[in-house]
Amino acid sequence: MSAITVSVPMPTTTSRTVVVAAMVLGLLVALPLLGLSASLFAPGAGASWSHLGETGLPAYARTSVVLVLLVAMGTAVVGAGTAWLTAAYRFPGSRTLSWALVLPLAVPSYVIAYAYTDLLQFSGPVQSWIRETWGLRAREYWFPDIRSLGGAAAVFTWVLAPYVYLPVRAAFAEMPANLGEAARLAGVRPLRAFLKVELPLAWPALAAGLTLVIMETLADFGAVSYFAVDTLTAGIYKAWLGLGDRAAAAQLALVLLGVVALLVVVERTVRGARRFSARGTTAPRRIRALHGWQAWAATTVCALPVVLGFLLPVAVLARLAWSDAEVHAWSRFAAMVAASLQVSATAAAITVAIALGLVYAVRVTRSPWVSGVGRFASFGYAVPGAVLAIGILIPLARFDNAFATWAQSQFGMNPGLLLTGTVAALVYAYVVRFLAVGLNNVESGFARITPHMDEAARSLGCGPWSLLCRVHVPLLARSLAVAALLVFVDALKELPATLALRPFNFDTLATQAYNFAKDERLGEAALPSLVIVAVALLPVLLTTRALASGRRD
Repeated sequence: MSAITVSVPMPTTTSRTVVVAAMVLGLLVALPLLGLSASLFAPGAGASWSHLGETGLPAYARTSVVLVLLVAMGTAVVGAGTAWLTAAYRFPGSRTLSWALVLPLAVPSYVIAYAYTDLLQFSGPVQSWIRETWGLRAREYWFPDIRSLGGAAAVFTWVLAPYVYLPVRAAFAEMPANLGEAARLAGVRPLRAFLKVELPLAWPALAAGLTLVIMETLADFGAVSYFAVDTLTAGIYKAWLGLGDRAAAAQLALVLLGVVALLVVVERTVRGARRFSARGTTAPRRIRALHGWQAWAATTVCALPVVLGFLLPVAVLARLAWSDAEVHAWSRFAAMVAASLQVSATAAAITVAIALGLVYAVRVTRSPWVSGVGRFASFGYAVPGAVLAIGILIPLARFDNAFATWAQSQFGMNPGLLLTGTVAALVYAYVVRFLAVGLNNVESGFARITPHMDEAARSLGCGPWSLLCRVHVPLLARSLAVAALLVFVDALKELPATLALRPFNFDTLATQAYNFAKDERLGEAALPSLVIVAVALLPVLLTTRALASGRRD
């Protein structure tokens, strides 16, 4: 006997209102990209392109490509290697290391760049120890320069390896036991089985992780700027703030945006073409115990990314902050912390509210237009902060200028800039940049609520607004809290967009740390950097807790 489902449709007027509201929201999210695209048709755009081609663009592109290749190879080796060891074997410390390998996500790339610069520069403790121990002087020994392309690649490798580790480890952990048994029966050694059998099967997860790594590398500004590595993102700021050429900066931003869009398309195409699944019911893989030198070698390999990507940088920053504690202007630091928390919390609240509205609109209207708006809104996360900043400034500046002209003609007064260079513009950038984070968490929360609950509430006379507030929001409380926390931390760490859009005399923890480090005042940069790391640990610890509880031994 089949169950009878009573479907109570949403009123047409309400459905139309929801669709229109979602479309308006999509237009607001699309505005930065539309403004950026308009720079192609600005007067003199062709001359700017020609000038870029003759000067900076080829060098920026070459440096970006080399950096991306080095980081992709490094994170693939570190992330996939540690994922395989922790998922397939048991060795001393494996249970702790399986979640500790996520900790480098809490350290922004520009923060770890400051720490390693202090540690490895000529006046740092490492080179000072070498000179004192061996009686050497300057130019009598060779030491690698951390502030270089290779140094930037090493920093990104340790920071971004968890983006590969997390999905690849999940893929390895879910592989059935019969794959390993078949390989062993065929006489294949474990390392060869990993390279020939397991790694190809984990390719979709590896491709997804490497895509995130490449996008983060291309979007970074703090570390590459501090290391004087001229990538496309650094070139955008050099053309904009250094040379005052906004058209050239906008066109460089379009090049970077095109690269990111192409990367997303290629990743989805390749991942879709190489999708694997295990048919039938198979037992989960067996975790084998390692002994002797192999066990301790595995422990060393897995501990190295944790030490180099988290423990060592945090220890260096803590030493710097403690040794220079007397130079900190504590009242100004407290005001800066308050400003950072306030703007990040505001952005998190607005982002989660918009994400909730978009996902709810898709759920109740089933409109393909609304669904398309939601998918388009999530594209902002793939847009680098430097690109987003220029895309926001172009339409805001035009609006401010047009409004000032109108006010001058109508009332004989000039109101000045209403939106450009305000906290509102900064919050807007955060919302567009991190809306995808809120959407993903809210969507996963709605997926756990059965549609029958909606139908039952409507049959009892519950309207759309009442349904959302009285039924969905209480059930989504945990998902909304997690989404707000993740957006809050991402906004707190964001540097490129904040540098470009913040008002005068408005500093966040990220911009203050960058400005101090740029002036070689690493001791003063250490304290705001440590606060960023401490706050960023919250979502990382949530992730590691889930890993620890979900580990199968």
